[in-house]
Parts: sequence; C-alpha cells; structure tokens
Amino acid sequence: MKELLPLPPPPPLVHDQQATVRALFDRNVVPTYGRFDLAFSHGAGSYLWDVHGKRYLDLGGGIAVCSLGHAHPEITEALVAQSRKLVHISNLYYHEPQGRLAEALVNHLAPGKMFFANSGAEANEGLYKLARKFGHDEGRFEVLTAVNSFHGRTLGGIAATGQDKVKKGFEPIIPGFRHVPFNDLAAMRAALSPATAAILIEGIQGEIGVTPATPEYLLGLRQLCDEHRVLLFIDGVQCGHFRSGRFQSFQRILEGIPGAEGFLPDGLSMAKSLGGGFPIGAFWVRQEAHGVPLCDLLGPGTHGTTYGGTPLGCAVALKVLEIIDRDHLADNARHTGAFLRDGLDHLVQRFPGVLKNARGLGFMLAFELQNREAIPGFASSDKVASLQMVNRLHAAGLLTIPSGTQRVRLLPALNLGRAQAEEGLAIIERVLQSVR
Repeated sequence: MKELLPLPPPPPLVHDQQATVRALFDRNVVPTYGRFDLAFSHGAGSYLWDVHGKRYLDLGGGIAVCSLGHAHPEITEALVAQSRKLVHISNLYYHEPQGRLAEALVNHLAPGKMFFANSGAEANEGLYKLARKFGHDEGRFEVLTAVNSFHGRTLGGIAATGQDKVKKGFEPIIPGFRHVPFNDLAAMRAALSPATAAILIEGIQGEIGVTPATPEYLLGLRQLCDEHRVLLFIDGVQCGHFRSGRFQSFQRILEGIPGAEGFLPDGLSMAKSLGGGFPIGAFWVRQEAHGVPLCDLLGPGTHGTTYGGTPLGCAVALKVLEIIDRDHLADNARHTGAFLRDGLDHLVQRFPGVLKNARGLGFMLAFELQNREAIPGFASSDKVASLQMVNRLHAAGLLTIPSGTQRVRLLPALNLGRAQAEEGLAIIERVLQSVR
C-alpha cells in the first residue's frame, strides 16, 4: 500500500480577508446597499463559500437570478465558446444568437417580438415607452400599477413602484403613474381615467412579500383592458422564467381555470433568471392589440440600448433555456417547490409563536414572522424581524432574502435538489427552535 503523505499545515492567517474586502468597498463603492457582513469567494451549484471557508446553502439565488446555481460548467463553456467568436458588435448589425433567443422566448409565449436590454428596470422602461407611444395620439400616457409593487430603481421605475419608501428624496416623482390595491379588480376599474394607457402588475409580488395574483384578478384585468382599449403588461422579472413551475407565473396561476386558455398580456418584461447570472433583460410585445400592430409600434429611433442583446449575453441565455428544458427544471421547481412549501406550512404549525404563515408557489416562496416583540429571541433588538431572522440563518449556514419587515423569501436555483431542500428546512427549523 502506498504510504499516505501528511497534509501540509494550513497557511498562517496574516490578515483578515473579510476586513480587507470591506475596506475596499468602504473606500471605493457608493454606499447604496445595506449589505450583510459577509464576503464570498466562490460557489458551486446551490452552495457558496465565504472568505473564511464557511459553506452556505444558497436559497436566495442572487435574488432569483442564479437559475442554474453558481459556476455552472455549461454556462462557463457557453461564455468561453461565444467569447472566442464574438462578444459585442452593437445593434447596428444582425447576429444569430439574438435572433435565436428571440425566437425561443416568443415560442414560449405567443406571436410577437422581443426587445433586449440589460436589466429588469430597463425592460420595464421599454414598456412605459410602449404605453405612451400607444396612447400618444389620444393624449393617453398614464400607467396604473399596484400598491406594494416593485418595478426597478430608475426614475421611471420608482414612479411605477407602489412603495413610498423608494421615492423618498427623489421628488418630484415623474408623473403618469398611479397605484391601486393589488388583487382588487373593483379598485382598478374605479381608477381608470381618460389618460390611462396601460396597467402593469407583477404575476407574483415579491419585494414586500410573496403574493400571487388571483386567477379572477388576471382574467378580470384582461377583460377590463379589452373593454377600455388599455394595454395589459406583466412584470415577470422576478416571478418569471420557470420560477413558478411554468415559463411565466400567469401561466401557472391560470392552469385549469375555465376561460383562461387564451389569456395573454400585451407586453411582458423579464430579466434575472433569464441569463442565469449574466446581465440580460428583455421585454416581449404581443403581435397585435386593439387593432394596432403592437410589436412594430416602437420603430427605428424610438428605443435602444448599447449592450442589450449582445452575442455573449444571448448565447448564455440560450444555454440556460436549453438546460432548463433538457433537465426538466420547470417540473423540478414545481415539485421540489411544493415539498418546500409543505415543509414551511408544517413549520408554521409547529412554531405559531414565531411564524404567521407561508406563501408562494414553485421556487418563489416566503414565510411571514410574527411581530418582533412577540418573538423572545428578537424582542431585545431594534432590528426588524426579517433582518434578525436572515442574520440567524446566515449564522446557521443558510442564505435567504428579506422581504419587508416580517417576511423572508426563498428564491433558489431551479436545479435545487430534494436533499438540499431538506437541508434548508432543517436549518430553518433549528433557528426557529432557538428563537422561540
């Protein structure tokens, strides 16, 4: 038998790498984010390692971005292969990857056309412009959105977002947006005005807690828009790209609902999981709406972006789509997501003093905490319950995403395995036990 050589001793700790990384940020990065005190060095699949070598199960997925987890080898191969051929040529020219990606996305929805951008906020900006172009000749420009919605951090995005906190300090807010209670069809009907050109909602609201639209709401909005010659837009940036168990969340919500077979919005924004971590956004425009060839309404010179739809970004997004289809990851999101949701519901029953409820579907899930003062482990701190819970989960080796003051989101990779889901539930259970 070959003699085993002793392992080399670990290198001496000559400095605190996390402190060094944080100092670089403090000196050089604009402080627009409330960052957790974690610095990561690398990842693999649904795991991340910090600079100290501690491993974390990632159920936050880069806020619903890392659809295939971290460092997926086929994404790396797609990036390398395409970068050897063509990275960027600008949208003055044609290239095959953009055309192929557009075709693939259109085929997942309905006849129409795609515009490619760099982010979800940019994709939504395109929808605002489409609404104004559609209503321009009649003097219509207004977009109605939902209370508690989130549509991005641009000036247009914060005007569209139905949360006052994102608007503070940026007044005067861009006119043309009003906010209506979510899932309230009567309120939306009452809010329509002669200036209304479009309604924009999320299929599942995410930033203030995971709240799906009801089937009745979606169908009612479609009828309302048809009656009043108003466009219906859906923001699928977070809830889209198979996270619900279907390509778009409205498709999952309306499964098996009588009269919903032909439901379509007039426009839909997407980003996040689309590139699996590579920055790319897009919006789809229906072929025709209200007698107008809607997909051709934004002609040359009316909208554009330097980096949108690059050969590199499109090649990656195509590879992500290929893997999702090949590995049946929509089904995985549906079934493993149901397992996670059942587990959360069980924890709500076991820990009623800490948890109020669980919500969501597929791999867009959340649990809601009781008021901070009611939870023994949280009462002595001034931090909101969601932040305290997320910090406790960090210490236990689990990454999740806070959502408002009392909710915590789970937005894992679409290829999360059953064993990893069990691991995540076990960690959550241990933390709940410790704080109750």
